[in-house]
Amino acid sequence: MPAEVQHSPLGWQELRAWERRHGMVLPEPYRTFVAEIANGTDDGPPDEGGLLPVGEKPDSWAFWEADCWMSPEPFDGTAARVLDQPFPLEEEWQWEYEYYDHTRHSSLLHQTYQHGSVLLGSDRPGEYWTLVVTGPHRGRVWWLRDGCAAPYAKSPSDQSGGDFLRWVRDWHFGQGWWRTE
Repeated sequence: MPAEVQHSPLGWQELRAWERRHGMVLPEPYRTFVAEIANGTDDGPPDEGGLLPVGEKPDSWAFWEADCWMSPEPFDGTAARVLDQPFPLEEEWQWEYEYYDHTRHSSLLHQTYQHGSVLLGSDRPGEYWTLVVTGPHRGRVWWLRDGCAAPYAKSPSDQSGGDFLRWVRDWHFGQGWWRTE
């Protein structure tokens, strides 16, 4: 990764302080990547700002926070992600056919977008890459988009899923979902 597109690494002291504030420890190898290599980049497959610095959100995220908001209080755009609560999914979930029946999915949808994961980036508004940091899929990359959430896989037939290292390698080599033909 060219030095001119990467953000300075966070460093171990600052990373540990960030983890304490959020009540969890980031999974390896993402943890070492953020501490020692780069805390985000301006380049890469996610179109909305590259690989995000740890804990940051792409500009379009506010729309999804408002859409998934589950509080009786009005949404003000400052909803905090809850990283110490487990990411709720264990397998792909398609809710697009249930979308207008909020009583069937609102709580789970809110948890999917807000609990137990850090955002890695966005392919486009409404499509987000996230790394699960708590729960059964800790260390796995998931793809969230309107109507569906799925673990990262190089191809639809690949059921093994991928961790951050596999995801970032596929990105670097132009494989996986980013391959251009």
